[in-house]
Amino acid sequence: QKEEEEEEEERVLVSEHSWRPCPTARRRVRGCLEWVKRQLFHVGEDWYFLFILGVLMATISFTMDIVIARLQAAHMWLYREIGDIGVLKYLSWALFPTALAAFSTGFSQSITPHSGGSGIPELKTILMGVVLEDYLAIHNFGAKVVGLTCTLTCGSTVFLGKVGPYVHLSAMAAAYLGKMRTMVTREYENKFKQHEMLVAAQAVGVATVFGAPISGVLFSIEVMSPHFAVRDYWRGFFAATCGAFMFRLLAVFNSEQGKAEGPGPSLHPPPGAFWGVHPSFLFPFPESIAAIFKSDLKIDFPFDLLETFFFLILGTICGVVACAYLFCQRWMMVAVKKNQLTAKLLATDKPVYTVLVVLLLASVTFPPGLGQFMASTLTMKEHLTSLFDNHTWGSLAPNASGAAKPGGLWQEWDHPSATIYGTLTFFLLMKFWMLILATTLPLPAGYFMPIFIYGAAIGRLVGEVVALLFPRGLRSGPPRPIVPAGYALAGESGGHPHGQGEHPWVRGHPLTPLLPLSGAAAFSGSVTHAVSTALLVCEATGHLSHVLPIVLAVLVANAISQKNQPSFYDGSIIVKKLPYLPPIRSRHIASYRVPVEEFMERRVVALAKGDGFQEVLVALDASADAEFPVVESTGSPILVGTLSRSQLVAFLQSHEHPQAPPGEKPPSVGTLGDDCAVKPVMLQLSPWTSLHQAYHLFQLLKLQRVFVTCSGELVGAVSRAEVR
Repeated sequence: QKEEEEEEEERVLVSEHSWRPCPTARRRVRGCLEWVKRQLFHVGEDWYFLFILGVLMATISFTMDIVIARLQAAHMWLYREIGDIGVLKYLSWALFPTALAAFSTGFSQSITPHSGGSGIPELKTILMGVVLEDYLAIHNFGAKVVGLTCTLTCGSTVFLGKVGPYVHLSAMAAAYLGKMRTMVTREYENKFKQHEMLVAAQAVGVATVFGAPISGVLFSIEVMSPHFAVRDYWRGFFAATCGAFMFRLLAVFNSEQGKAEGPGPSLHPPPGAFWGVHPSFLFPFPESIAAIFKSDLKIDFPFDLLETFFFLILGTICGVVACAYLFCQRWMMVAVKKNQLTAKLLATDKPVYTVLVVLLLASVTFPPGLGQFMASTLTMKEHLTSLFDNHTWGSLAPNASGAAKPGGLWQEWDHPSATIYGTLTFFLLMKFWMLILATTLPLPAGYFMPIFIYGAAIGRLVGEVVALLFPRGLRSGPPRPIVPAGYALAGESGGHPHGQGEHPWVRGHPLTPLLPLSGAAAFSGSVTHAVSTALLVCEATGHLSHVLPIVLAVLVANAISQKNQPSFYDGSIIVKKLPYLPPIRSRHIASYRVPVEEFMERRVVALAKGDGFQEVLVALDASADAEFPVVESTGSPILVGTLSRSQLVAFLQSHEHPQAPPGEKPPSVGTLGDDCAVKPVMLQLSPWTSLHQAYHLFQLLKLQRVFVTCSGELVGAVSRAEVR
């Protein structure tokens, strides 16, 4: 038998040498690769993985936009070419988004239930130190990509966005790259490194959607993290810049290819533009990587000081509407779960629920029906582009001069039997409940872009009303000349297109394009409790000169919404009952005067250093805690450390049961203090520690449970449940 084993070993060695020739050359190549690896990682391996993360997510985002644009164009072609038969037009309009939404729900939910919704509430919970099993698993990635593509292809019928799910996708990619990093560097899996990659991923997700790295980082910090470590700042900026640069670069290449293959630019945004408005589309200049805008302003402020009053009014309106929206959305989420029919459908037949809701939304937005008053034929991008138009619609619509109206997407809002003010008001009223209903769909979808467009519609309506009330401006003198570089978000400099003698305010009231921009930032900021939306819209459109009035509107809207309602994502956390600490909404709540002893858990299962098998068995049966405190002795409850549940189970497996038969007794006998490595307690709370201090300690250190001691003696414990 020994000779046979030696012969088998020789055959294996011969087989290995036959399949792996040139061992010397292979050793040299392996040594060269190790040298290259040491040189590359000399500056730190984080740079390379963050670069890969940004480029990868930008490429996926761009590819998704290309596919979505092609599918939406095919849908509109089918709708226009099917003829004037009403039934066929309705079927072509309604069945396309219904089938896509049903497939998105069924496909994503069949692979993993974690792929539905936005993903930001769960990611916020993970960043707070709570472990959600399989939420960042890589097999969720494909399901979310396919499902999100189908959802966005539904267009303005379902009226859902991309930001939230793409942040989730970036987090999954970052988690997978983190595992690859541990394999390449051959280091142990570090939770702090995982957290750093997730922080960078959330910035990449926003930056690659909007092409705005700076505001993407700031928005992700505001929305995702109650406390942010400055050491992670450069990671977010570096990864977001790589992603945004790659996204802009791909958009330029795609535009140049389109120019080489076809005619000049059209009124519709090019594929690959971010899920809003691409700067290169807003301006009639050649494509470039950076946003192009005029910088030779002749005035210090591109708006009159008196006009700030309207921005304050707009911020107030957006704040009040945001409070109503947040309250109704949270109520709808709870009502859908409590209703017997909808709860049963969401539990067993989610695609059926999706079909019913999307069919209702498609019927409402049918263009020959109510959809003709809501510009339903426009896509999400075209909605935002039309609302940012530099023309004053109220002056163009009643054009009685007989000249042709200027072409553009704004004509979709001009209905013969309704004024511009009527269509905008009807759009706001209908989309209010339609947005709320769409948030209950169990499919991958984002909710930031819909509220962004809704805020732009509020700003456009306010701007049109201001232009109607003050056609010559707020001053009694001659109208102030228009500065297109300061006001125009689309269009070019010059007077009215129909003649130099026309009143210049007909071309575009200065507040007409600026108020939609402020409304978009104010409403989306008040819903998400973020101020960086002001910088987001300015950075995305290339006009940083408007930051001051937009910030005023955003601050007023946030002051109203934060005082009265939790943010959209915090509300989702409350409804889903995720283990997340709610924010302390006001300093007037007496959190400083509430001591820990008033809400701590006093019945704590503790073990003594001298305890043996029977005491450990009783403790494990009495409590399901993952960690048990260890005291000096039963008579002296001085806290000395902790033992994990796995350590106690191993202790039981290696020690004897006092009532076991003599033949079945393991040979070893001992106590916890002798045979277990007691982990020292690094942080303890005093019974007189305030709730405010305990709350911030749990958030900063991502704690799950802390023991309370008085003069060293164990008196209780505080977990996240007690803090809540």
